[in-house]
Amino acid sequence: MDTYGDMVTLLLCFFVLLYSMSDINKEKFEILVKAFNPSAAEISQIVIDSNEQPGEDPLISSEQPEQIDDFDELFYTLSQYIEQNNLQNDIEVSKGDGFAFITFRNNIFFDGDSYVLKQEGKDTLDILAGALNSITDNIKEISVLGHTSQASPNVPNEPVSDRFLSSNRATEVLLYLQQKNFIDPTKLVASGYGQFRPISKFDTAEERARNRRVEILITKTDDVERSLEEYYAESESIKVETILDSQQEAAQNTQQ
Repeated sequence: MDTYGDMVTLLLCFFVLLYSMSDINKEKFEILVKAFNPSAAEISQIVIDSNEQPGEDPLISSEQPEQIDDFDELFYTLSQYIEQNNLQNDIEVSKGDGFAFITFRNNIFFDGDSYVLKQEGKDTLDILAGALNSITDNIKEISVLGHTSQASPNVPNEPVSDRFLSSNRATEVLLYLQQKNFIDPTKLVASGYGQFRPISKFDTAEERARNRRVEILITKTDDVERSLEEYYAESESIKVETILDSQQEAAQNTQQ
């Protein structure tokens, strides 16, 4: 009876293992491989997609991020997408108390002096809409903020074209998101600030490039109403803390 009981227990464990692998997840698969071979320096096994089409590279993924179930998971989902696609220089994302703040450099959405949305920008917005689709009930508002920069360090832009350009860019991004039909349009807001909300100086080309941007502020349903300056301040403090944590972790790894 003892031998029979052990055999049944092992069979049960075996079928549980097969069931857990029926829907392969990259992270879970790596954990499983590490459990069987803890001394391995790296994971060398590759999961092959049986639905792969001829000519496709199995190592390059164009899939949407996994469905998220909670507002707080949004930051981590977007951060993972940015890292996987090497977009750290074009997109910044931060998360605060009840909000997520995303900054897109203009080169990813628009050409110079244009408000025609580029295909690269559309692809990025498709990813964002897919990530937000499952948590729309938790979203209070999505604000799209358009910004320009002075073309010359000492000469302000012509007011009419400057304001229209920033407003049109914000509206183009908003309209693309609205056409995805994943959220109530009453939760979508677009604003154009022209050159008057800079996050850097106008002295150098690099500083002016930082000011040319589109920002998307996503607030949670129970978030307390705050001014844009408060969101900026909290977002910047979070970035500083993240950088310090990364530096401390790097120093610890160097010591080890």
